[in-house]
Amino acid sequence: MQNSIHALKRDIVEVGRRVYNRGYVASNDGNISVRVDEKRVLITPTGVSKGFMKVEDIILVDYDGNVLSGSKKPSSEVFMHLRMYKERPDVNSVCHAHPIHATGFAVAGIPLDQCVLPEVVVALGSIPLIAYGTPGTAEFFEPVLPYVKNHDAFLLANHGALTIGKDLFNAYHKMETLEHFAHIAFVAMQVGSVHVLNTQQVEKLYELRKRFGITTAGECKTCESEGTCQIPSAGDGPLQAATTLSPDKEAMIAQVTRAVLNQLK
Repeated sequence: MQNSIHALKRDIVEVGRRVYNRGYVASNDGNISVRVDEKRVLITPTGVSKGFMKVEDIILVDYDGNVLSGSKKPSSEVFMHLRMYKERPDVNSVCHAHPIHATGFAVAGIPLDQCVLPEVVVALGSIPLIAYGTPGTAEFFEPVLPYVKNHDAFLLANHGALTIGKDLFNAYHKMETLEHFAHIAFVAMQVGSVHVLNTQQVEKLYELRKRFGITTAGECKTCESEGTCQIPSAGDGPLQAATTLSPDKEAMIAQVTRAVLNQLK
């Protein structure tokens, strides 16, 4: 068992390095945990950069948050992690970070709950926006609880993102998928609009979810349920109908394009 715990600690250090190197966290932000068994959880320490952790920094706690081993203090969000494990017996890892684009949507108050990318529909389904709560307190994770049974990824209003998975790398990869989706959606909103998949297309993707053993509902919104097959560009606001670019904007884009091309010659 000690060898197993040591291996899990090494994996947490590796995931922390990836989270930091991808810019999903700054300074000492974020926290990562993994379920060891029905009595213990490994979690990252507070006040330590996720990109520079050592194996000996990782803390072992019980399900009441008591430290069983480790010289540092566990993350201030330890009770959020423990609650996720209690709510979802199938979940064995939790990853909390502040990736730029996903957090941007969270700060703007825009959920990523539309059916847009096939890979995201299959892997995550809908990504709801969770109401704000003070970090380090129960009110931080309590708003997540109504959603946790049917979702694996969450935008935390004015804070960041949270993903849960069957193991450490699964939870981390869901964070990658979430941020990649948010980045693509952001770019699409800048250059035009986001086209949403229709019900028939999504039903085929839900069949793939079942085939891959994904049991959470995670239902995203199709273009029929939204009333439109497009999410408007950033300039139009999230609740208005999508429109084409004005002649002035088109002229400006053409001018910038010509200038860039001239620089490349």
